[in-house]
Amino acid sequence: MELRQLEYFQMASRLKNITRAAQRLRVSQPNITVAIKKLESELGVQLFDRSQKQLTLTPEGRVFLRRIEIALRNIEDAILEVNDYKQLQKGTIKIGIPPMMGAYLFPKVFSGFRHIHPHLDVLLYEEGSLSIREKLESDELDFGIIIVPESTPNLNFLKMSRNQLMVCVSEKSPLAGKSNVTAKDIANSDLIMMKEGAYLREVVQNKLSAMKVSPRTVLESSQIVTIKGLVEHGVGIAFLLDFICKDSSDIRTIPFCEPIFVDIGLAWKKERYVSKAAQAFIDFCKNPL
Repeated sequence: MELRQLEYFQMASRLKNITRAAQRLRVSQPNITVAIKKLESELGVQLFDRSQKQLTLTPEGRVFLRRIEIALRNIEDAILEVNDYKQLQKGTIKIGIPPMMGAYLFPKVFSGFRHIHPHLDVLLYEEGSLSIREKLESDELDFGIIIVPESTPNLNFLKMSRNQLMVCVSEKSPLAGKSNVTAKDIANSDLIMMKEGAYLREVVQNKLSAMKVSPRTVLESSQIVTIKGLVEHGVGIAFLLDFICKDSSDIRTIPFCEPIFVDIGLAWKKERYVSKAAQAFIDFCKNPL
């Protein structure tokens, strides 16, 4: 039994598809198929039910997956601990960040950290907050810089800033002169929303539900530049964090009649080994330049 076979089996189990597993691991599909068949032959059991359209684990497969995930995680942690002896001369940190924060917050964080630790590689993955949380819990990311949810028991959080959710409208909008926005104002407006997977979208939807309004959503986008451009041209209103549009001359930002604040913070999985490189990033985020 080889380590590679276990890694192939784990990824195929997570993605429930041999082709996607091969793409994620950057190997050919036959390599994964052959490795899993050899694994089944060595164990003397069938790990996958192949009679379904979607790859499904057998009961034996589910038991085996639980065990090997622990083993693979322990191997990964052992390698990280050994690499720590290199005194931060090498190391890689994988960070997930939502598009809304990628262009506005991360460049300053990255440049400051890079100045102190030039030998460490930082890999950035732009994802929605909900996807980032899932990938943190499945050990696919080391960190996420996200809006802190009300409750996520499997993650640690380091608060970095507190920000206000604002209603963004065109300078030519009838709402532009208001000091705050009411439920009636929103109900009569067209909305431009973040796409599914953005935690801020959930915050907005919960707020609209509490206001008992159901305005029309005319467009959805994960690109902040696109959303801002649509707002500037009067296509609709958008809900963005205060720092996004503060320097936009053609966009007016207005608070809700009952202000909404969110905390932005660094998130990482509890009970996972924290390498020296990862700890250096945590320490930097506590006192950024």
